[in-house]
Amino acid sequence: MSMSKPPSSASAPAKLILCGEHAVVYGRPAIALPLAGVRANVQVDQGRPGSGITLRATNLHQEWKVDGASPDPLGELALATLHHLGIPPSDLVIMIDSAIPIAGGMGSGAAVATALVRALAAHIGCVLPAGEISALVYTCEQRYHGTPSGIDNTVIAHERPIWFERRMGSGQRRTVNHIEPVAIANPLTLVIGDTGVRSETRLPVGEVRQRWQADPTTYEALFDQVGSLVRQAREALAMGDHESLGPLLNENQRLLETMGVSSPELARLVQAARDAGASGAKLSGAGWGGVMLALADDDDITRRAIVGALKRAGAVQVLETQIESSVLV
Repeated sequence: MSMSKPPSSASAPAKLILCGEHAVVYGRPAIALPLAGVRANVQVDQGRPGSGITLRATNLHQEWKVDGASPDPLGELALATLHHLGIPPSDLVIMIDSAIPIAGGMGSGAAVATALVRALAAHIGCVLPAGEISALVYTCEQRYHGTPSGIDNTVIAHERPIWFERRMGSGQRRTVNHIEPVAIANPLTLVIGDTGVRSETRLPVGEVRQRWQADPTTYEALFDQVGSLVRQAREALAMGDHESLGPLLNENQRLLETMGVSSPELARLVQAARDAGASGAKLSGAGWGGVMLALADDDDITRRAIVGALKRAGAVQVLETQIESSVLV
Protein backbone atom coordinates (compact mmCIF):
# COMPACT_ATOMS: atom_id res chain seq x y z
CA MET A 1 0.00 0.00 0.00
CA SER A 2 1.36 3.39 -0.97
CA MET A 3 1.58 6.37 1.36
CA SER A 4 -0.27 8.34 -1.31
CA LYS A 5 -3.26 6.03 -1.12
CA PRO A 6 -6.36 8.06 -0.21
CA PRO A 7 -8.31 7.21 2.97
CA SER A 8 -11.03 4.59 2.73
CA SER A 9 -14.35 5.01 4.51
CA ALA A 10 -17.27 2.78 5.44
CA SER A 11 -20.30 2.95 7.67
CA ALA A 12 -22.84 0.70 9.34
CA PRO A 13 -26.32 1.31 10.77
CA ALA A 14 -27.70 1.18 14.27
CA LYS A 15 -30.23 -1.52 15.03
CA LEU A 16 -33.32 -2.09 17.11
CA ILE A 17 -34.72 -5.37 18.29
CA LEU A 18 -38.42 -5.09 17.60
CA CYS A 19 -39.25 -8.11 19.74
CA GLY A 20 -37.63 -11.23 21.14
CA GLU A 21 -34.58 -9.98 23.06
CA HIS A 22 -33.11 -12.24 25.78
CA ALA A 23 -35.25 -15.22 24.74
CA VAL A 24 -33.28 -15.25 21.48
CA VAL A 25 -30.18 -16.34 23.42
CA TYR A 26 -32.08 -19.51 24.35
CA GLY A 27 -33.21 -20.64 20.92
CA ARG A 28 -36.34 -18.55 20.43
CA PRO A 29 -36.74 -16.18 17.47
CA ALA A 30 -36.32 -12.43 17.41
CA ILE A 31 -37.01 -9.73 14.84
CA ALA A 32 -34.44 -7.00 14.39
CA LEU A 33 -34.46 -3.87 12.26
CA PRO A 34 -31.58 -1.76 10.87
CA LEU A 35 -31.86 2.01 11.33
CA ALA A 36 -30.39 3.34 8.12
CA GLY A 37 -30.36 6.96 9.27
CA VAL A 38 -28.31 6.42 12.45
CA ARG A 39 -24.80 5.22 11.64
CA ALA A 40 -21.25 4.59 12.76
CA ASN A 41 -18.49 5.74 10.38
CA VAL A 42 -14.90 4.54 10.12
CA GLN A 43 -12.07 5.93 8.01
CA VAL A 44 -8.77 4.12 7.42
CA ASP A 45 -5.66 6.02 6.37
CA GLN A 46 -1.96 5.21 6.09
CA GLY A 47 0.10 5.99 9.18
CA ARG A 48 3.70 7.04 9.51
CA PRO A 49 6.23 4.26 8.77
CA GLY A 50 6.81 2.24 11.92
CA SER A 51 3.85 3.77 13.78
CA GLY A 52 1.77 0.60 13.84
CA ILE A 53 -2.01 0.68 14.10
CA THR A 54 -3.64 3.65 15.85
CA LEU A 55 -7.32 3.81 16.72
CA ARG A 56 -9.00 7.19 17.20
CA ALA A 57 -12.55 7.53 18.49
CA THR A 58 -13.11 11.13 17.50
CA ASN A 59 -16.50 11.57 19.17
CA LEU A 60 -15.10 10.17 22.44
CA HIS A 61 -11.81 12.13 22.16
CA GLN A 62 -9.81 8.94 22.70
CA GLU A 63 -6.77 7.52 20.92
CA TRP A 64 -4.84 4.33 21.53
CA LYS A 65 -2.29 2.02 19.91
CA VAL A 66 -3.08 -1.56 19.02
CA ASP A 67 -0.87 -3.83 21.08
CA GLY A 68 -0.49 -7.13 19.30
CA ALA A 69 0.32 -8.91 22.56
CA SER A 70 -2.93 -7.97 24.33
CA PRO A 71 -5.15 -5.90 22.07
CA ASP A 72 -8.48 -4.41 23.09
CA PRO A 73 -11.57 -5.86 21.35
CA LEU A 74 -11.51 -3.36 18.46
CA GLY A 75 -7.76 -3.66 18.08
CA GLU A 76 -8.09 -7.43 18.11
CA LEU A 77 -10.79 -7.16 15.45
CA ALA A 78 -8.54 -4.97 13.28
CA LEU A 79 -5.75 -7.56 13.49
CA ALA A 80 -8.18 -10.45 12.87
CA THR A 81 -9.62 -8.66 9.84
CA LEU A 82 -6.20 -8.01 8.34
CA HIS A 83 -5.31 -11.66 8.91
CA HIS A 84 -8.61 -12.73 7.29
CA LEU A 85 -7.78 -10.54 4.30
CA GLY A 86 -4.27 -12.01 4.06
CA ILE A 87 -2.61 -8.67 4.88
CA PRO A 88 0.13 -8.39 7.54
CA PRO A 89 -0.33 -5.69 10.22
CA SER A 90 0.86 -2.36 8.84
CA ASP A 91 0.95 1.33 9.69
CA LEU A 92 -2.66 2.49 9.79
CA VAL A 93 -4.73 5.19 11.41
CA ILE A 94 -8.33 4.06 12.01
CA MET A 95 -10.73 6.91 12.84
CA ILE A 96 -14.12 6.13 14.37
CA ASP A 97 -17.05 8.54 14.53
CA SER A 98 -20.41 7.18 15.67
CA ALA A 99 -23.79 8.82 16.19
CA ILE A 100 -25.12 5.72 17.98
CA PRO A 101 -25.45 5.95 21.79
CA ILE A 102 -23.01 3.66 23.57
CA ALA A 103 -24.60 0.94 25.72
CA GLY A 104 -28.00 2.15 24.58
CA GLY A 105 -29.45 -1.01 23.06
CA MET A 106 -28.91 0.15 19.48
CA GLY A 107 -25.94 -2.02 18.57
CA SER A 108 -23.26 0.66 18.88
CA GLY A 109 -20.41 -1.81 19.35
CA ALA A 110 -21.48 -4.05 16.47
CA ALA A 111 -22.02 -1.07 14.17
CA VAL A 112 -18.56 0.36 14.89
CA ALA A 113 -17.03 -3.09 14.43
CA THR A 114 -18.89 -3.66 11.14
CA ALA A 115 -17.83 -0.27 9.79
CA LEU A 116 -14.24 -1.02 10.84
CA VAL A 117 -14.17 -4.35 8.97
CA ARG A 118 -15.73 -2.77 5.88
CA ALA A 119 -13.30 0.15 5.92
CA LEU A 120 -10.24 -2.11 6.28
CA ALA A 121 -11.47 -4.27 3.41
CA ALA A 122 -12.12 -1.17 1.29
CA HIS A 123 -8.61 0.07 2.02
CA ILE A 124 -7.14 -2.89 0.17
CA GLY A 125 -9.80 -2.80 -2.53
CA CYS A 126 -11.82 -5.74 -1.25
CA VAL A 127 -15.55 -6.14 -0.57
CA LEU A 128 -16.34 -8.82 1.98
CA PRO A 129 -19.69 -10.67 1.92
CA ALA A 130 -22.05 -9.74 4.74
CA GLY A 131 -21.79 -13.22 6.25
CA GLU A 132 -18.01 -13.00 6.61
CA ILE A 133 -18.26 -9.53 8.14
CA SER A 134 -20.88 -10.76 10.59
CA ALA A 135 -18.68 -13.69 11.68
CA LEU A 136 -15.67 -11.43 12.27
CA VAL A 137 -17.75 -8.92 14.24
CA TYR A 138 -19.29 -11.65 16.40
CA THR A 139 -15.88 -12.46 17.88
CA CYS A 140 -15.57 -8.80 18.86
CA GLU A 141 -19.08 -8.89 20.36
CA GLN A 142 -18.03 -11.84 22.50
CA ARG A 143 -15.21 -9.79 23.99
CA TYR A 144 -17.61 -6.98 24.83
CA HIS A 145 -20.71 -8.88 25.93
CA GLY A 146 -19.74 -12.37 27.06
CA THR A 147 -22.64 -14.38 25.59
CA PRO A 148 -24.20 -12.28 22.84
CA SER A 149 -27.05 -13.71 20.80
CA GLY A 150 -25.42 -12.84 17.48
CA ILE A 151 -28.38 -10.75 16.43
CA ASP A 152 -26.62 -7.35 16.48
CA ASN A 153 -23.78 -8.30 14.15
CA THR A 154 -26.21 -10.13 11.86
CA VAL A 155 -28.81 -7.41 11.29
CA ILE A 156 -26.15 -4.69 11.06
CA ALA A 157 -23.89 -6.56 8.64
CA HIS A 158 -26.79 -7.56 6.38
CA GLU A 159 -28.63 -4.19 6.74
CA ARG A 160 -32.11 -5.62 6.39
CA PRO A 161 -35.00 -6.59 8.69
CA ILE A 162 -34.32 -10.12 9.82
CA TRP A 163 -35.80 -13.08 11.61
CA PHE A 164 -33.04 -14.52 13.78
CA GLU A 165 -33.06 -17.89 15.50
CA ARG A 166 -30.41 -20.10 17.02
CA ARG A 167 -30.86 -23.73 16.06
CA MET A 168 -28.96 -26.90 16.82
CA GLY A 169 -26.65 -27.94 14.01
CA SER A 170 -25.91 -31.39 12.70
CA GLY A 171 -25.29 -33.92 15.43
CA GLN A 172 -26.73 -31.54 18.04
CA ARG A 173 -23.20 -30.45 18.91
CA ARG A 174 -23.35 -26.77 18.10
CA THR A 175 -25.79 -24.00 17.42
CA VAL A 176 -26.28 -22.46 14.00
CA ASN A 177 -27.70 -19.00 13.43
CA HIS A 178 -30.78 -19.26 11.23
CA ILE A 179 -31.47 -15.97 9.43
CA GLU A 180 -34.37 -15.06 7.18
CA PRO A 181 -35.48 -11.71 5.75
CA VAL A 182 -38.72 -10.36 7.18
CA ALA A 183 -41.54 -9.04 4.99
CA ILE A 184 -42.96 -5.67 6.03
CA ALA A 185 -46.15 -4.89 4.12
CA ASN A 186 -46.56 -1.30 5.36
CA PRO A 187 -43.89 1.10 6.63
CA LEU A 188 -43.45 1.29 10.40
CA THR A 189 -43.18 4.62 12.18
CA LEU A 190 -41.14 4.23 15.34
CA VAL A 191 -40.28 6.76 18.02
CA ILE A 192 -37.20 5.88 20.08
CA GLY A 193 -36.68 7.25 23.57
CA ASP A 194 -33.24 7.16 25.19
CA THR A 195 -33.25 6.89 29.00
CA GLY A 196 -29.70 8.21 29.20
CA VAL A 197 -28.90 5.29 31.52
CA ARG A 198 -26.01 3.22 30.21
CA SER A 199 -25.83 -0.49 30.98
CA GLU A 200 -23.38 -2.91 29.42
CA THR A 201 -25.21 -5.65 27.54
CA ARG A 202 -23.31 -8.42 29.31
CA LEU A 203 -24.72 -7.41 32.73
CA PRO A 204 -28.46 -8.02 32.19
CA VAL A 205 -27.63 -10.91 29.83
CA GLY A 206 -25.58 -12.48 32.62
CA GLU A 207 -28.31 -11.84 35.18
CA VAL A 208 -30.93 -13.56 33.03
CA ARG A 209 -28.58 -16.51 32.58
CA GLN A 210 -28.17 -16.83 36.35
CA ARG A 211 -31.93 -16.70 36.88
CA TRP A 212 -32.47 -19.27 34.12
CA GLN A 213 -29.91 -21.58 35.72
CA ALA A 214 -31.58 -21.19 39.11
CA ASP A 215 -35.13 -21.70 37.80
CA PRO A 216 -35.05 -23.19 34.28
CA THR A 217 -38.72 -24.24 34.26
CA THR A 218 -40.02 -20.71 34.86
CA TYR A 219 -37.64 -19.08 32.42
CA GLU A 220 -38.12 -21.62 29.66
CA ALA A 221 -41.86 -20.91 29.91
CA LEU A 222 -41.19 -17.16 29.67
CA PHE A 223 -38.97 -17.71 26.64
CA ASP A 224 -41.67 -19.84 25.01
CA GLN A 225 -44.21 -17.05 25.47
CA VAL A 226 -41.80 -14.58 23.88
CA GLY A 227 -41.22 -16.93 20.95
CA SER A 228 -44.96 -17.24 20.35
CA LEU A 229 -45.55 -13.50 20.25
CA VAL A 230 -42.56 -12.98 17.93
CA ARG A 231 -44.15 -15.39 15.45
CA GLN A 232 -47.41 -13.47 15.70
CA ALA A 233 -45.53 -10.21 15.17
CA ARG A 234 -44.00 -11.57 12.00
CA GLU A 235 -47.44 -12.38 10.65
CA ALA A 236 -48.70 -8.93 11.57
CA LEU A 237 -45.78 -7.28 9.77
CA ALA A 238 -46.34 -9.37 6.66
CA MET A 239 -50.02 -8.37 6.60
CA GLY A 240 -49.41 -4.73 7.48
CA ASP A 241 -51.54 -5.26 10.59
CA HIS A 242 -50.16 -2.60 12.92
CA GLU A 243 -53.31 -2.77 15.06
CA SER A 244 -52.34 -6.29 16.13
CA LEU A 245 -48.62 -5.52 16.34
CA GLY A 246 -48.97 -2.90 19.08
CA PRO A 247 -50.45 -5.21 21.75
CA LEU A 248 -47.81 -7.82 20.94
CA LEU A 249 -45.08 -5.28 21.70
CA ASN A 250 -46.84 -4.43 24.97
CA GLU A 251 -46.96 -8.10 25.92
CA ASN A 252 -43.27 -8.49 25.11
CA GLN A 253 -42.56 -5.62 27.50
CA ARG A 254 -44.55 -7.33 30.26
CA LEU A 255 -42.51 -10.51 29.82
CA LEU A 256 -39.24 -8.57 29.85
CA GLU A 257 -40.34 -6.92 33.10
CA THR A 258 -41.00 -10.38 34.52
CA MET A 259 -37.47 -11.41 33.53
CA GLY A 260 -36.18 -8.44 35.52
CA VAL A 261 -34.49 -6.49 32.71
CA SER A 262 -36.63 -3.36 32.64
CA SER A 263 -35.95 -0.33 34.86
CA PRO A 264 -37.91 2.58 36.36
CA GLU A 265 -36.63 4.88 33.61
CA LEU A 266 -37.68 2.49 30.86
CA ALA A 267 -41.06 1.83 32.45
CA ARG A 268 -41.71 5.58 32.71
CA LEU A 269 -40.97 6.18 29.03
CA VAL A 270 -42.97 3.14 27.92
CA GLN A 271 -46.03 4.31 29.88
CA ALA A 272 -45.67 7.89 28.65
CA ALA A 273 -45.62 6.71 25.03
CA ARG A 274 -48.71 4.55 25.51
CA ASP A 275 -50.58 7.37 27.24
CA ALA A 276 -49.73 9.65 24.30
CA GLY A 277 -51.26 7.30 21.77
CA ALA A 278 -48.63 4.69 20.91
CA SER A 279 -50.33 1.42 20.02
CA GLY A 280 -47.37 -0.47 21.51
CA ALA A 281 -44.19 0.35 23.41
CA LYS A 282 -41.37 -1.67 24.93
CA LEU A 283 -37.71 -1.58 25.83
CA SER A 284 -35.34 -2.57 23.04
CA GLY A 285 -32.09 -4.38 23.70
CA ALA A 286 -30.66 -5.82 26.86
CA GLY A 287 -32.45 -3.46 29.23
CA TRP A 288 -31.57 -1.92 32.62
CA GLY A 289 -31.33 1.33 30.67
CA GLY A 290 -30.71 2.19 27.07
CA VAL A 291 -33.65 2.82 24.77
CA MET A 292 -37.30 1.98 24.27
CA LEU A 293 -39.39 2.08 21.13
CA ALA A 294 -42.96 3.13 20.50
CA LEU A 295 -45.13 2.20 17.54
CA ALA A 296 -46.82 5.34 16.23
CA ASP A 297 -49.66 5.80 13.78
CA ASP A 298 -48.87 7.40 10.45
CA ASP A 299 -50.50 10.69 11.41
CA ASP A 300 -48.20 13.49 12.53
CA ILE A 301 -50.39 14.46 15.48
CA THR A 302 -49.89 11.14 17.27
CA ARG A 303 -46.21 11.01 16.43
CA ARG A 304 -45.60 14.52 17.77
CA ALA A 305 -47.60 13.73 20.89
CA ILE A 306 -45.42 10.70 21.60
CA VAL A 307 -42.23 12.69 21.03
CA GLY A 308 -43.38 15.39 23.43
CA ALA A 309 -44.51 12.89 26.05
CA LEU A 310 -41.15 11.08 26.00
CA LYS A 311 -39.24 14.33 26.44
CA ARG A 312 -41.45 15.34 29.37
CA ALA A 313 -40.97 11.89 30.89
CA GLY A 314 -37.20 12.37 30.96
CA ALA A 315 -35.86 11.01 27.67
CA VAL A 316 -32.44 12.56 27.04
CA GLN A 317 -32.83 12.01 23.31
CA VAL A 318 -35.78 11.16 21.09
CA LEU A 319 -35.32 9.79 17.58
CA GLU A 320 -37.96 9.27 14.93
CA THR A 321 -37.48 6.75 12.18
CA GLN A 322 -39.46 4.92 9.55
CA ILE A 323 -38.83 1.31 8.63
CA GLU A 324 -39.65 1.00 4.94
CA SER A 325 -41.75 -1.79 3.55
CA SER A 326 -39.92 -4.81 2.18
CA VAL A 327 -41.20 -7.66 0.06
CA LEU A 328 -39.68 -11.13 0.02
CA VAL A 329 -38.50 -12.29 -3.38
